[in-house]
Amino acid sequence: MDHGMNGHGMGGMTMAPPPSSNSSSMMGMGHKKMMMHMTFYWGKNAEILFHGWPGTHTFMYIISLVLVFLTAFCIEALSRSRLVKEGRNAVVSGLLLTVLHTLRMGLAYLVMLAVMSFNGGVFIAAVAGHALGFMVFATRIFRKGTEDSDPPAYRKTSDLPPMSC
Repeated sequence: MDHGMNGHGMGGMTMAPPPSSNSSSMMGMGHKKMMMHMTFYWGKNAEILFHGWPGTHTFMYIISLVLVFLTAFCIEALSRSRLVKEGRNAVVSGLLLTVLHTLRMGLAYLVMLAVMSFNGGVFIAAVAGHALGFMVFATRIFRKGTEDSDPPAYRKTSDLPPMSC
């Protein structure tokens, strides 16, 4: 007994075949099909964040790698900035921290979207920017001062006060 399902288990609905791959138009608009990489690839011919950017120009590709690097570096700087001083107005401090957090998250999403281009150079630029930013802003290598200036997450556990209940 079929129970009105035409033997397909779809309630009488049939699926349309996929569009032809040799079609010269998409949705009748006459545009070329855009290929999006789903695996890492190497090369300067990439699209990062915007249609046609950086394109096929080597100089523009290098500029885009530098911008991704600097953006990732700035994310680390914003993550570890101490622009709010003790004793400031709570409302002003809260607004400043909210603006900094919003900026940091916006930049982080831009770097994430750039890495989603699956270009190997963009990936390396993003990781290198985060790594150098971490080294500069989160370690004591370039910082003058005592160990007390380290954020608690980066101190040795022997330096931390005991936990209390």
